[in-house]
Amino acid sequence: MAESDKVFAGSIPKLYDTLMVPLIFQAYADDTAALVAGFSPGAVLETAAGSGVVTRALAPKLGTDARYVVTDLNQPMLDYAASRQPPDSRIEWRQADALDLPFEDASFDVVCCQFGAMFFPDRTAGYAEARRVLRPGGRFVFSVWDRIEENAFADDITNAVATLFPNDPPRFLARTPHGYHEVALIREDLRRAGFANVQIETREKLSRAPSARDVAMAYCQGTPLRNEIEARDASLLQLATDRAAEAMESRHGEGEVAGKIQAHVIVAAE
Repeated sequence: MAESDKVFAGSIPKLYDTLMVPLIFQAYADDTAALVAGFSPGAVLETAAGSGVVTRALAPKLGTDARYVVTDLNQPMLDYAASRQPPDSRIEWRQADALDLPFEDASFDVVCCQFGAMFFPDRTAGYAEARRVLRPGGRFVFSVWDRIEENAFADDITNAVATLFPNDPPRFLARTPHGYHEVALIREDLRRAGFANVQIETREKLSRAPSARDVAMAYCQGTPLRNEIEARDASLLQLATDRAAEAMESRHGEGEVAGKIQAHVIVAAE
């Protein structure tokens, strides 16, 4: 993973939240919130919380006396998430590395992480940290994207932007968000971290956007794909966005567009 894959700063947090969240993250966040709340946890830790889509979905479902600690490695994303959340005395916001959690052993009933594990430089270490802070009987709930070919918009955008940089195509989407999808590997990483009971469900959903240009803006300017484009030639960011929009319109038509998205949802326990 390139260092730029982890940089969510500048205008990215707002664009990510206003464009990417409704496009691909909200539906899975609702699923995650329902899944976590179904365990009736008294203490929840969320890692890699991003712009707070799961936090906003889960907080209303937790008990009035629950403790909810929301963390992210990236302070700008965490600040943005906190700004979107109504005042809630149950929530503690804290910058934290999922691979080196600043919490005592056996502190939480559930650890959840939506679409963050793909960014872990050492996933087994991250999983072991989640296990360490879980109480006996606790669950680790997380999700990762399936391969890029099962996610229509991400695949289309990657291919479109590549035409602008044929000798060095930006591969952020394929490399990182969609680069950790093999179920056998996920199970093995969890086993090595000490989780013996692992349930994995592959869930397909439909992504919708008002227009192809909204999709192009979301991916090209609201994710670290922007960093890759600008690293090659910052003056070409708008052209890359336009090229992606044109390709999307050609494939999906004008007006509202829809495309398949697919992810693995995992519940792990000792």
